[in-house]
Amino acid sequence: MDQSCEQATSFLATIFDSAGLVLTIVTEDSPDGCRLTIEGADADLLISQGGELLEAVQHLLNQVFVRELPRGRRLVCDALGFRATREAELRAMANHAAERVRSTGAPFNFGPMTANERRLIHLTLADAGDLFTESVGEGAARKLRVSLKKSAV
Repeated sequence: MDQSCEQATSFLATIFDSAGLVLTIVTEDSPDGCRLTIEGADADLLISQGGELLEAVQHLLNQVFVRELPRGRRLVCDALGFRATREAELRAMANHAAERVRSTGAPFNFGPMTANERRLIHLTLADAGDLFTESVGEGAARKLRVSLKKSAV
């Protein structure tokens, strides 16, 4: 993983330098791959608009280096603690949706989400034996639905 992480860091640094952005990249191994923390004067640009640029950078890196990464591993980009904050927010949203589904019996539909966001909600609710989560829709409009399992109704 170290070589892929170093290559991704170098690739990303070249892009940032070419764009005239004042950013540096700090890397560390994580359980599911390599974490690239982006720091510097222009880091706030990456997390504006709900982190769209950060997501795009991460997507680009994973597309470029997909063949170099061991199976099940990925490159995760973060800036200014955005990922940790967003993950905590998504977990809270998942738990809120679960309670709402349990109390009303009606399915709960989240708005459009990235694959990583949907995955986090699936994982957060995976141990809930009475709930079923599924991704619905296509492309950028793909959403996540939480509902009671048929046997729980």
